Amino acid sequence: MKLWLAQDPEADALLDDDPFALLIGMLLDQQVTFETAFAGPKKIADRMGGLDPAQIAEYDPEKFAALCAERPAVHRFPGSMAKRIQALAQIIVDRYDGDAAGLWTAGEPDGPELLRRLKGLPGFGEQKAKIFLALLGKQYGVTPKGWRAAAGDFGKEGTHLSVADIVDERSLGQVRSYKKQMKAAAKGKAAT
Repeated sequence: MKLWLAQDPEADALLDDDPFALLIGMLLDQQVTFETAFAGPKKIADRMGGLDPAQIAEYDPEKFAALCAERPAVHRFPGSMAKRIQALAQIIVDRYDGDAAGLWTAGEPDGPELLRRLKGLPGFGEQKAKIFLALLGKQYGVTPKGWRAAAGDFGKEGTHLSVADIVDERSLGQVRSYKKQMKAAAKGKAAT
């Protein structure tokens, strides 16, 4: 199965082939559409000639922020996201020798340990870590023992709650519908 997140064949192919691209896409997935977020790694790769974590970690921060802000911008907050991407790249270099897949392969972590590792990444809170764990399990073939339980509701089969569940136009619509319902429910709670 091929990933279907950026809604752009080349950007989705990069996400499919490069674990670091997938991590960056998930990092960017806040306050922008997920298509924008998951297209971000391709924009960076095109501008840098690749997505090498060591190169990104060592890049001059001001120049990297400018690269992320170049139109079309990688995110609506390119400066703060550039810092997070560089921090993420540094973690991948320091802990996993520049191999982003090491996050889920080094030491053969189980689901709870992988969730703990994900929550230790910049910009990955509890929910984002669970969604990414579900994405790894449902679409990326990363299924350590206990991954579904660690991913919570996002790991359940047959759900349409997050990017982990988007595989085609139909599932995209179902996830958008769910997110709309959640936003409406949150607004309703805030109003009371």
